[in-house]
Amino acid sequence: MEIPYVVKPRPDTGLYNAKVGIWLFLASEVMLFGAFFSSYILLRVTSATGFWPDVASAWPHGLLNIPIGTFNTAVLISSSVTVVMAWMALREGNYRKFRGFMLFTIACALGFLLIKTFEYREKFGHYVIRLNDGSAVTGHLDVNGKSPLFWTLDTVKEKDIKELRVLVDIPNKYRFPVGMQIPELIHKAHAEAKHHEDREIKVDEIESLKAFIPSTHPFFAIYFTMTFLHGLHVLAGGLVLGYFTFFGAQFWKSNPEQFTNRIEVGGLFWHFVDLVWIFLFPVVYLL
Repeated sequence: MEIPYVVKPRPDTGLYNAKVGIWLFLASEVMLFGAFFSSYILLRVTSATGFWPDVASAWPHGLLNIPIGTFNTAVLISSSVTVVMAWMALREGNYRKFRGFMLFTIACALGFLLIKTFEYREKFGHYVIRLNDGSAVTGHLDVNGKSPLFWTLDTVKEKDIKELRVLVDIPNKYRFPVGMQIPELIHKAHAEAKHHEDREIKVDEIESLKAFIPSTHPFFAIYFTMTFLHGLHVLAGGLVLGYFTFFGAQFWKSNPEQFTNRIEVGGLFWHFVDLVWIFLFPVVYLL
């Protein structure tokens, strides 16, 4: 028994089976990411007023790297263009042209994930340091010229470190004023183009030391959850498109129309991944 409408679309809907399936799947994906976006917005609007980390329950702002996020946005948008061009190349019967565009799409996917890995690592080495006098600063630790990852106050004490050298964040055009709220300091930092100020802090003066990880603040918890889930979608989409790119020659020769349909379905998923990031970037990075 032959399954109908595997290749040819239904006359009443104009859709073949796989296209109906991907639209149903994407509908469930919209509900998944919609729940995360709703959670983020509710946490954001109900957070305390004031400056984080001075006010622990306030919402952190300006802690993400906007230039990197902007570049990653451009990478994904470019890949959405090339995946359409790859599909059009198949419609024209040009498999070689298809592979060229698809290889660029896959390279964009890998580039996006590589950049996101770099961004994650920067957060794992970024700390909020609360002192016994109630004040707090954020910045990177400098231990013998290296920036350690995932350190806690217990880690510092285990290593018998008595004093920490901290590259304290100074307000700049990419970072909301944190730690130090003195207007003169802000103007001075802009004039000298400085992003950090060296500061020696005695370990005995530190109440807590936490990296920018999910357990530190709800902002980091939902940031890592949303971006990691989106990254998994980028990886999954890249693997599917990569499979058809590197192992699809025989499929193209035996059934070019069905192969073209599969690329169209994969392209729809890829456009969804791109669309999610277009919403995620301004909401999480800019607002």
